Order: sequence, then structure tokens, then C-alpha cells
Amino acid sequence: MVNFDYKKSLGQNFLKDENIIDKIVSAPLIGRNNLVIEIGPGAGALSKRLVNCFDNVLMYEIDTRLYEILNGNLDGYNNYEIIFDDFLRRDVLSDIKKYNYEHLYVVANLPYYVTSPIVMKIIKDRLPVDEIVIMIQKEVAERYTSIPGKKEYGEISVYLQYFFEISKVCNVSRNAFIPRPQVDSCVIKMKKRDILPYVKDFSLFEKLIRDSFKFKRKTIKNNLKNYDLNIISRVLEKYGYDNNVRSENLSYEIFVDMSNELSN
Repeated sequence: MVNFDYKKSLGQNFLKDENIIDKIVSAPLIGRNNLVIEIGPGAGALSKRLVNCFDNVLMYEIDTRLYEILNGNLDGYNNYEIIFDDFLRRDVLSDIKKYNYEHLYVVANLPYYVTSPIVMKIIKDRLPVDEIVIMIQKEVAERYTSIPGKKEYGEISVYLQYFFEISKVCNVSRNAFIPRPQVDSCVIKMKKRDILPYVKDFSLFEKLIRDSFKFKRKTIKNNLKNYDLNIISRVLEKYGYDNNVRSENLSYEIFVDMSNELSN
């Protein structure tokens, strides 16, 4: 946009590549009677496509300077609402109460400095999302989508993969943005699991994951020395491991099993 003062503090890198926008919009499996949440619409390049594809679009934009630009670019549409506020501070469940929908999606080019807080808010607030399609920093995407045994696999990989099936949609060059960021990006898709594995004590489950990855190069035995190692060893044996294994080799299902056994 000409003469717009982009704010680095708000992570303002506006997407300009139409091919990438096509891939983002076509990624979710859109059910009938739907609502999509977009976080950080910027100038509305993605928003304009969303209002064409979804029944209703609810946008959260922190920068009030974009009021006229966004509404101008969406002129002629009546199926959108813009809340000029910080998504992280909103009671989103209250915001969406007035909408009649069967399927909820989050589709966004996220400000990279708040990617994980936004994803965690969606989980903690228990937003009933079907799918999340987001563009995020490539390095972060590699952690979210990583599988056991890969160097990028860690605490956040385990935690998010408990809730979602996560896959990569496409890589995005830094040249696809105005202004050009210093990092490359990636679009990922997070599909809510139909059935979540039962966890007896979710606080313990979260703590167990955190502690397991506290020192990444240490073994489970060393990271979890304050837990009952007999129980942990017994669970690991079921999956063909001993307690000298590193956490980066274990799937989220194994952490669920360990947590439940430790809860008895």
C-alpha cells in the first residue's frame, strides 16, 4: 500500500501473492453454514477472498488505522464484521454467540510474534474450531508439524498434535509480502481430532510434556527423575523403549499413556 506506515511492532507484513491466497482459501474442507475467524487481516487481501468463500467472516484487527482501508476493500459485502481489538484479549466465545453456524474455522496470516499465544488461546478458550489454516514463520511451522525422531520435534509438537492433525500446505517466500520480512513462511493446516485420547489429569499431562523436554539432549530417565520411573519404564516397554530413550522419539500417545498411569 502506498504511503502506509507499516509497524514492525505489530508484525505487519501484508500478503500480496494471489497464488498463495488461493492455496490458503482452498485448504480447509468447508462445511455448510460456516463462520471463519481471521486474525490480523491487514489491508484485506485474504479477507476479500474469505467473504466470497464463507458464509460469515469475523475479523480481529488491532490497528485502527486500517478501518477505512479494510472496509473500502470489502465494499459491497455484508457478511463480515471487523472487531478492532487485540484477539488475545477478547472473549471470543461471546463474540461468536450471535452467529448461527455449524462449522467454525480460523484462517489467517498471523503476526509471527504472537503465533503460539494465539494458537494456545484457541485451545485454552475451547473454541469449537473444525480446522485452522494459518501462515506462520517457517521455522515455527517445522516444529508444529514435526514427527517423532526429527530434530524439530519438541514440547509444542507433542502438545498441539494431541489436539490436531497438522500438515503443511505450502512454503511461502519472503518475497510474497509487503514489506519483505527477514524470514520465509509456511502455511499449515490443523484439523481438530474427532476423538481426543482420554487424559485423566490434564495438568499432569501438560507438566509431564514440559518436564520431558526440559533438557532436550537428556534421556527420559534424567529429565523425569522426580517421577515414578518404574511406572514410566513399564509404559515405555509397551512401545518398545526403555527409559534411556529421549523425549524427541516419543509420540503424543505415549505421553498420554504415561500421564494416565502416573495419575493412578
